Amino acid sequence: MRLALYQPDIPQNAGAALRLAACLGVGVDIIEPCGFVWSEPKMRRAGMDYLENVDLKRHSGWTAFRGQAGGRIVLLTTAGADRFDDFRFRADDILLVGRESAGVPAEIHEAADARLLIPMMPGMRSLNVVNAAAIVLGEGLRQTKGFPT
Repeated sequence: MRLALYQPDIPQNAGAALRLAACLGVGVDIIEPCGFVWSEPKMRRAGMDYLENVDLKRHSGWTAFRGQAGGRIVLLTTAGADRFDDFRFRADDILLVGRESAGVPAEIHEAADARLLIPMMPGMRSLNVVNAAAIVLGEGLRQTKGFPT
């Protein structure tokens, strides 16, 4: 299983996602351009000393990422069609989260193999992308028995 960040806007969130992935043994795909200058010092500050333990791949854009993606693209979105806790995950799924400020464009939404939502209380708009990724990644790893041993 992998986690993909589509054009992340906030370096601290990208760093937190990298730390999450390092701790759970999950690879990360960064789909550029980022909304910030990607630099080792900035990412090291956000991700602490966990970055060297992440299988990180940076892609120049959606087309480059899509050409290398090996599993299903599972988009986490407030406009999802299915609840994440009803979904059957596979070990080669790629969980995709959108930009903090705008999600993903309609064409990427449509290109996803699945569009999952996290049920929330009425009136709440959305979770932080890393919180959403952690919730859904936890369920995916549980189902596929993919947690580190």
